Amino acid sequence: MSGKVREAINDQMKSVSYCHSLFYATSAAEHLAKLLIDSTGGEMARAFFISSGSEAIEAALKLARQYHLEKKPSEPRRTQFIARQQSYHGTTLGALAVGGHVARRALFEPLLSENNSRVSPCYSYRGMQNANESEDSYVRRLEAELDAEFQRLGPANVAAFVAEPVVGAALGCVLPVKGYFEAVRRVCDRYGALLILDEIMCGSGRIGPVPTARYPKPLHAWQDPLVGVVPDIMTVAKGLGGGYMPIAAMLANHRVMDALQHGSGSFGHGQTYQGHPLACRAALEVQRIIQEHNLVHNVRRQGALLGKLLRAKLGSHPAVGDIRGRGLFWGIEFVRDKVTKEPFEPGEVVASGIHELGMQEPHNISLYPGNGSVAGRSEDHILIAPAYTVTGHEVQFIVDTTAQVIEEFFHRYGDRYRTRSGGRVMSSGR
Repeated sequence: MSGKVREAINDQMKSVSYCHSLFYATSAAEHLAKLLIDSTGGEMARAFFISSGSEAIEAALKLARQYHLEKKPSEPRRTQFIARQQSYHGTTLGALAVGGHVARRALFEPLLSENNSRVSPCYSYRGMQNANESEDSYVRRLEAELDAEFQRLGPANVAAFVAEPVVGAALGCVLPVKGYFEAVRRVCDRYGALLILDEIMCGSGRIGPVPTARYPKPLHAWQDPLVGVVPDIMTVAKGLGGGYMPIAAMLANHRVMDALQHGSGSFGHGQTYQGHPLACRAALEVQRIIQEHNLVHNVRRQGALLGKLLRAKLGSHPAVGDIRGRGLFWGIEFVRDKVTKEPFEPGEVVASGIHELGMQEPHNISLYPGNGSVAGRSEDHILIAPAYTVTGHEVQFIVDTTAQVIEEFFHRYGDRYRTRSGGRVMSSGR
């Protein structure tokens, strides 16, 4: 399959390698845009191509602001953005400002816009008050918190709410509970704010969205019934081009684009390499391969196996607090105490240590490390996100290797990681 992508890139170079998209259009960008718009069932109206996820978020924030300026009647006071605590939306100043990853914001805090605020994430493992709280009650509590934040800022001052449908690096593959995004949509609609969904990590088929009558061949996380709402603006990146070329995209729905078309007629933003022909052609071929080989179905099938095997192999490990995910997007959260969910201290760098051990012989596996989910700085988790083409045999190998790394890490460094009862967090006996 990679050969087809290389051939597509080479073919594009024979035609045109670069042209400034302010003056010229290319078939690569136009065809990719059509494919993506079609993949939304026509919900989105236009696509804007840039080179990274952070740039896509910057574009989304700017477009939301411009929408409120150009719609009739204009609302120039809408300058506030609401996101969620323990979130991550990119490294540029605008993306950092809207995100809530404390450690990544720290160095640049004095430079960040203050037109951003955050509410609690939908993080049932730690967010639900107790075992007796129902998911419906949890959703109502989060909805009330978001509504209160609108009231605190002034509903007419809020431009948009920003969130990942399935949280990636900041929380480690945290799924929303059923009904959460419907509640978010209600609040946004009540006060005239836009909903921006960040699918940079979880999109382009990564979670293996479940088909429905409305979306028989879903590609985007918001098309999964667990999310169940249509965004006003969305961003995609990592799975869009599969890493063959730097590319990301922002898509906007008809309401947003109609306001611009009846206003200035253009988006007041630009990047040197927006709509780059080689990047667009690579992404176009990647998306065609995903469709032609029905790879999202493979993501669902192998993802179900991956989750089942991870839970069977590691669910009872004394240092594993939660195993969660969907499709080929799974996270494992580590704790000092399974009952209280007490995390390890930041200085113990559990996730990074597991990642470093996994990269060594004989394991040779990359287990994406993350932390900062509890109080912004502590908590350790790893992400497991195999290729869409992974086989059942390879999934078994990935799970066995992951379990070996985790077992070896806590066995080797057992004296450093003690439970509150005084016992060592070591092998669970498998």
